[in-house]
Amino acid sequence: MKRFFCAAVTCALLAACGTSVPLSDVPVSDATVKPVAGTAPVAPAASSTPVAPVDLTAQTPQASVAAEKRVVYFDYDSFVIKPEFQSLIAEHARLLKSQAGRKAVIEGHTDERGGREYNLALGQKRAEAVVSALTVLGVSGGQLEAVSFGKEKPAMQGADEAAYAKNRRAEIRYR
Repeated sequence: MKRFFCAAVTCALLAACGTSVPLSDVPVSDATVKPVAGTAPVAPAASSTPVAPVDLTAQTPQASVAAEKRVVYFDYDSFVIKPEFQSLIAEHARLLKSQAGRKAVIEGHTDERGGREYNLALGQKRAEAVVSALTVLGVSGGQLEAVSFGKEKPAMQGADEAAYAKNRRAEIRYR
């Protein structure tokens, strides 16, 4: 009887987590993710002053990245990284590679449409897509953690497309 009860509870829990939209059929990352190509360093001009020229292309990434440059937005019901966010991810990859002891948490979020379980799964896939893109660019997996908040922490309140678009995101947070 106990065995039957456990099996029934397990089946009920799995059925409650089901969704008609399979997430496993969608690619995690775009195959066109490429590191941002750097420009060639400029040769210093000959000068008679003792001041050394500054090569702007050789500067290391800033220790902190502006808040608006920590968010990757997604299309509805998708966790494919759009091409316009590849340079942002590359910037974070350079920062994390230059500071091997630094860790980042990638938080996946969704808009309010859909069930709780589905949105938690979709938020996790979005976070994992960003983690995957960062590791492709050379960041150590030990520096990254993917978590999902689903629809629990909206960036913008509202039931219109503008609010939904702001809530379909992955945020990069440093520890």
